[in-house]
Amino acid sequence: MVMKSGGVQIGSVLFPERAVFIDGGWSTIRSAEVIPVSNPATEELISEVIETPPEYLESAFKSARRALKTWSVTPPEVRASYLEALATVMLRSREELARLASSEIGMPISDARSTQVDLPIQVLKSFAELARSHAWEFEDQSGSTIVHEAAGVVLAITPWNFPVHQIVAKVAPALAAGCTVVLKPAELTPLNALAIASMCAEIGLPPGVLNVVTGTGLRAGRSLVALADYDVVSFTGSLAVGRQIGAAAGGAIVRMTLELGGKSPALVLADADLESAVRTTVKNCFVNAGQKCNAPTRLLVPEGSLCDAVNIAKVVADKYVLGDPLLESTTMGPLVSANQRRKVNEYIANATSSGADVARRSADIPSGRGYFVNPAIVSKVDRDAPIVREEVFGPVLVVQGYRSEEDALEMANDSEYGLSAEVWSGDQEKARAVAKHICAGQVRINGARTQMPPVSPFGGYKRSGIGRELGPSGLDEFIEVKAILGARAGWPK
Repeated sequence: MVMKSGGVQIGSVLFPERAVFIDGGWSTIRSAEVIPVSNPATEELISEVIETPPEYLESAFKSARRALKTWSVTPPEVRASYLEALATVMLRSREELARLASSEIGMPISDARSTQVDLPIQVLKSFAELARSHAWEFEDQSGSTIVHEAAGVVLAITPWNFPVHQIVAKVAPALAAGCTVVLKPAELTPLNALAIASMCAEIGLPPGVLNVVTGTGLRAGRSLVALADYDVVSFTGSLAVGRQIGAAAGGAIVRMTLELGGKSPALVLADADLESAVRTTVKNCFVNAGQKCNAPTRLLVPEGSLCDAVNIAKVVADKYVLGDPLLESTTMGPLVSANQRRKVNEYIANATSSGADVARRSADIPSGRGYFVNPAIVSKVDRDAPIVREEVFGPVLVVQGYRSEEDALEMANDSEYGLSAEVWSGDQEKARAVAKHICAGQVRINGARTQMPPVSPFGGYKRSGIGRELGPSGLDEFIEVKAILGARAGWPK
């Protein structure tokens, strides 16, 4: 990433500051309110984006609506080729894109490479393959013709914690299905979205197929949702905002996918390797400093193993190296903002004052700057405590003991969320049997991570949201189904 006068360069891709991407080109709006974009590790200004004025938001939708007429009937093979071309450009700019993501989020550079570049590239390729192999038109048992068509214009609102992956997880299936997109990234991490817009321009994606506008959720986000000039809304973020978007989408009678967070359990059965289970759970929980919706933040172990589990977790947590996320030696970066740091510290302070056992090293933050939080292991805490039930979104692991497997399943399912879960056992089949009783959209056995190709559906039960991302299930969210009744010429009546 190179900062230039009035712009940012990622490899061969250059995009201007204070501009939005509409109808295939950049609109620089000097009179708009400016939003600073800062590096959470240094608190220094990286760049500036704008609070997109209402008339430009409307223009983005109009552009997407115009482009839909031709993009929706573009052959799937051609749509697939654009996705592959975007993957190629991302790969060519791998290091620069990873460094930009690391600078915006504070994610350690090694994680940024794998989750913010390598994984999105694989997602793009997987949807290119699906565009080619999907049955867009076929005959059902009655002889009717079933046609799968683009659902229309998509409003995509993405979060700050995994910005590139979340953008691609929405944009790739939408474009594969023949939809056009108006994308609003989170105001804390908007630069990756602008970089992707520039890459789309570089590969010659037709004007209006992808439009990117910036701004806060309270202003640009609300305005976009209220305009209701979309056929699908795809949102990832908080439960509170998801409720508002769901109400608006329901009122407008449009399709929606909502991914709204989680409080995921990692259930360690008595026959599991406790050392391996605890060590891996701590590492999985602390990815991106715990700013991960499917992080296993509740570790459930047999009561007799509770002390051992806490001690193992403390040892692992104490080994994290906090510091500059661009250094290869750093294993935990900062939280994304001062506000997020305050929230996490408040959860920890409240747990401590309520009598919980909180193990937290007192090491100083390396530079004295940045929104760093030392990781915490919390135990001896009431099952109804906020730190147990609410999404903390920081490097905090709660360790709890259970009395029996029935008690463990009750604890695992005792949450308003149901996004993800983990089961640990020395017997794979036993773990799978237990997994079937857990109310979660994904259950990982013995610490398994995302499998390649990334086509397994991702999404949650209960208040973790509606709909799925990735793979055929993710593609279906952007497809409308039409049945044409009546036999074709030459068919028997």
